[in-house]
Amino acid sequence: MITVKNISKTFNTPTGKVEVLRDISLEIARGDIFGVIGFSGAGKSTLIRCLNGLEKPDSGNIIIGENEITKLNGKELRSARKKIGMIFQQFNLFDSKTVYENIAFPLEISGYKKEAIKRRVEEILELVELSEKRDSYPLQLSGGQKQRVGIARALANDPDVLLSDEATSALDPQTTFSILELLKNINQRLSLTIVIITHELDVLRYCTNNMVVLEDGHIVEEGNTENLFLNPKSDTLKKFITITEGFQNNRKFSGGEGI
Repeated sequence: MITVKNISKTFNTPTGKVEVLRDISLEIARGDIFGVIGFSGAGKSTLIRCLNGLEKPDSGNIIIGENEITKLNGKELRSARKKIGMIFQQFNLFDSKTVYENIAFPLEISGYKKEAIKRRVEEILELVELSEKRDSYPLQLSGGQKQRVGIARALANDPDVLLSDEATSALDPQTTFSILELLKNINQRLSLTIVIITHELDVLRYCTNNMVVLEDGHIVEEGNTENLFLNPKSDTLKKFITITEGFQNNRKFSGGEGI
């Protein structure tokens, strides 16, 4: 479904060139829930921006379905992006639009007729369990409800791939759990391929089937999520596990709970 071949990306900064991605290659099967984890600065967000064509790699190829994203021109890329849904950490909703209007917006841009938009929005509202909030505004919603709207909007154009960029980082553990349950349900019901970019280890452990670990712009570990947790090889993954276990132990001691 998704093939990334030897992509590299360098940014020019006032202090010189910074190589953010270094010869990244990976395969994501259709219908998989795939995770990418790394500390800040590892290149996670740049990778996901390359996947949806917002950034163009300096070298290498990205193929999603039948489209080679790295070779598409502007019009072709805009068309391909309709099949690549994106959900964000900060929701990116229009405060002046209702829940219904936020979800309808990408369909309006795509030229759907009013009745088709109505059917699609109502269908997605039911899927994300927000039908009763259709006329509410973002400021009237909780963080979890806002993220459900963000997910619904990302699903509006019936995408083949859903990219999640730190989508649960701004949420509390209980709400994070409900969003992950929603993503798993969407994956099962729609056979949707989901790529989750995160620095939250529990998110990958609970939700993904396969994963890669990024460190300084290159992949240091990859494979089945459960196997990697049981037998981590890279220093990065070992540090994540140590930090996460320490955090969970502190929460238990103070009476809190994790995901």
